[in-house]
Amino acid sequence: MADVLSILAANYTTVGQNVNLSTGKYVDVDPKAFEGTWSGKYANQKPFSVTISNVNGFRAKAKYQYGSTIKYQDVLIKNNAFRVGDSKFVLTKAGTAQVSTVMSNPATGASTLETAYVQQG
Repeated sequence: MADVLSILAANYTTVGQNVNLSTGKYVDVDPKAFEGTWSGKYANQKPFSVTISNVNGFRAKAKYQYGSTIKYQDVLIKNNAFRVGDSKFVLTKAGTAQVSTVMSNPATGASTLETAYVQQG
């Protein structure tokens, strides 16, 4: 039993050192840079969109749509990025953003990370 506890304790310390906490304060963003519908396609050529509205300070409302999947969420924007559901939206430059989404295959249970660029429309 002591061996199991020492292994857990050693790995707990190791994992804790690898955690990257994003530091910094939440600051107000330019609503024009984020608001609107952002559209793109994943590598499988299936379209998706992210709609951002009601940007106030660093808060906003986001809607992610991919096929029949629709997710609504109130989000906090930090470092030009936020998460909605299993997706992360990062503003890379004016009018362009990168969206990364974890997709799960219900048949196999395997997860993949799909990344695509979207344009503000």
